[in-house]
Amino acid sequence: MEILMTVSKIASFCTMGANASALEKDIGPEQFPVNEHYFGLVNFGNTCYCNSVLQALYFCQPFREKILAYRCQPRRKESLLTCLADLFHSIAHQKRKVGVIPPKKFITRLRKENGEGHGLFDNYLQQDAHEFLNYLLNTIADLLLEESKQEKQNGRLPNGTLDSQNNNSPPPTPTWVHDIFQGTLTNETRCLTCETVSSKDEDFLDLSVDVEQNTSITHCLRGFSNTETLCSEYKYYCEECRSKQEAHKRMRVKRLPMILALHLKRFKYMEQLHRYTKLSYRVVFPLELRLFNTSGAATNPERLYDLVAVVVHCGSGPNRGHYIAIVKSHDFWLLFDDDIVERIDAQALEEFYGLTSEISKNSESGYILFYQSRD
Repeated sequence: MEILMTVSKIASFCTMGANASALEKDIGPEQFPVNEHYFGLVNFGNTCYCNSVLQALYFCQPFREKILAYRCQPRRKESLLTCLADLFHSIAHQKRKVGVIPPKKFITRLRKENGEGHGLFDNYLQQDAHEFLNYLLNTIADLLLEESKQEKQNGRLPNGTLDSQNNNSPPPTPTWVHDIFQGTLTNETRCLTCETVSSKDEDFLDLSVDVEQNTSITHCLRGFSNTETLCSEYKYYCEECRSKQEAHKRMRVKRLPMILALHLKRFKYMEQLHRYTKLSYRVVFPLELRLFNTSGAATNPERLYDLVAVVVHCGSGPNRGHYIAIVKSHDFWLLFDDDIVERIDAQALEEFYGLTSEISKNSESGYILFYQSRD
């Protein structure tokens, strides 16, 4: 059995080598970007949800730069962040331009932190890529906030100087995770009796939008900000009128993030089936995006975004199927399918919009989109 496993592994690595050399040849030595590396990630038993998100984040340039800069700081005790920094550093400093890397240390740490009793990412079942993205960004932000807090408690400012006036310390400053991914939504409610508008802000690291058949991302975002009427038993208590009144409510984007992560809600719970099913609807995502659901108070509402990465779900349901990542690197597109990396045409992205009919729910469709601001 062990000999068979060894032969299988050798055959697998031979295939990886062939794929890598084919990619290098496909790009061409003249076109290959300087100091860029394209490495597939080994799957450790249904870890494609993790691999696809990691590849997407690696090609979100501001995020990669901050992770690599963090790696250069004094060594800290092992965490999910240090393991991610080591992985990104390993990819960025490979001698070869293409190949395969096993993210074993990161996966081990992920499973350790979500071990028995946690229920998240601790087993060998297929997990949800969006849940993982959310978990990873929040965990990194929490670790950075904790480190900042520790430095202040030790009387040191971020520049290394001693802080003699650490009384009445200000609230924690946002981390670079927030600087990159965080936007702000404003929930506006207008009383239909006195016309008074009240608003409440709420921060987000990604936006989850409902999907409909044969639509576009712009349509989904408009739907996200549609005006809702609060009436009957759902009337709104107006502070000005001091009574419950009919009102209009809508959600708009007040602060646009540097990188806009959009999650398409493709998994819907079906009561009659007692399980989640996949909505393979065709939703077009453009290479360029401008948000139209911004509030009047938004700064830079004309901000233009470029698509830099897509996490694609292949299959028919949340706990079955497969995840791949499509990324833009310099002027071309690449498809990362665990250890396989291929160059694809921009036109090929249309294959991942979804299906125009629901005859077959087994589809390869865009699930998480990463748009990077041009400014």
